[in-house]
Amino acid sequence: MTRLREWQAQGDWFQHQEHRLFFLDQGEGETLLLIHGFPSASWDWHKLLPELSQRYRVVLMDLLGFGFSSKPHPHDYHIADQAQILEALLSQLGIQRCHLLAHDYGDTVAQELLARDPQRYLSCVFLNGGLFADAHRPLMIQKVLASSLGPLLVPFLGQRRFRASLRRIWGAHPLEDGKVNTLWRLLSHNNGQRVIPALLHYMTERRQFSERWSRPLTHPPCPLMLIDGTQDPISGRSLVQAYRERVPEPRIEALDDVGHYPQLEAPQQVLQHYLAFRNQIQARESE
Repeated sequence: MTRLREWQAQGDWFQHQEHRLFFLDQGEGETLLLIHGFPSASWDWHKLLPELSQRYRVVLMDLLGFGFSSKPHPHDYHIADQAQILEALLSQLGIQRCHLLAHDYGDTVAQELLARDPQRYLSCVFLNGGLFADAHRPLMIQKVLASSLGPLLVPFLGQRRFRASLRRIWGAHPLEDGKVNTLWRLLSHNNGQRVIPALLHYMTERRQFSERWSRPLTHPPCPLMLIDGTQDPISGRSLVQAYRERVPEPRIEALDDVGHYPQLEAPQQVLQHYLAFRNQIQARESE
C-alpha cells in the first residue's frame, strides 16, 4: 500500500483561480483521466496506477474539497465546477482528448464532462456510483449530513464513525486498518470534515440535473462500461439493474463479493476488466 508521503511526493500542484489542487501525471500514450469518489481522494487509485501508467498517460487529481487539494469553507461546491477544473487541468497539460475511469462522486463529474463536451472523451468506465438518482441508496449518515443538521454534526464525525460507515459499504474482503487510517487522514487533512455537508450537495444536484446526466448513458457518445461491486448497499445491485434497463447494449462486470470501493477491494479484477474493455475498443478501431 502506497504511503501518503510517497503518494504526495509523486504529484504536483495546479492553480485554478484561488484554489490549489493536487494532481499526478504519469506514463505515456493515450490519456486516461481517473476521477475519485466521495469522501476520499486520488489515492483511491494507487493500486491501479502502476500498471495503468505502463500502458497509458494517466492523470488524476484530488477534486476541490478533497484530499490534499484546497478545501475552501464556506463554499458552494458544484459538480459543474469540478468538471470545469478538470477541463482546465487537461488544457494546461495540452490534452485534447482522453478516456475516463470514474468512481462514486467521480461518476457524476464524468457524466457532466460527457454532457459538456461529448466529443472530447474516447470511452468511459464507471465504478459504483449514483449514475441514476432513483437507483442511489445513500446511507442515513449521508442524508443527515446533507441536511440542515449537517454542520451541527460535523464535530461528532470522528474516525470511529468513519470506520463504521466504511464497514457498512465494504464487501467480503477485509477492511484493513491501514486503509481506514489513510482514508481518514485524507478526509481530515486541512480540517476537511467541515466541508462534507457542502460537498454532499451533489446528491441534490443528481436529482436536479437527472435528465442532463442520464443522457450520456441513454445516448452514449462513446463506449461505456460499468464495473460494480454488488455488495454495496448504496450503488450495488440497484445500480446494476438500472444500468441494464436503461443503457443501450450495456456492458456490465458485476463483482459479487465486492462492495463500494472495487479499486481498493479488488484492484486486480478491476484492472482485468478495464484492460479487456480497452483492448476490445482497440480491436474494433483496427477493423
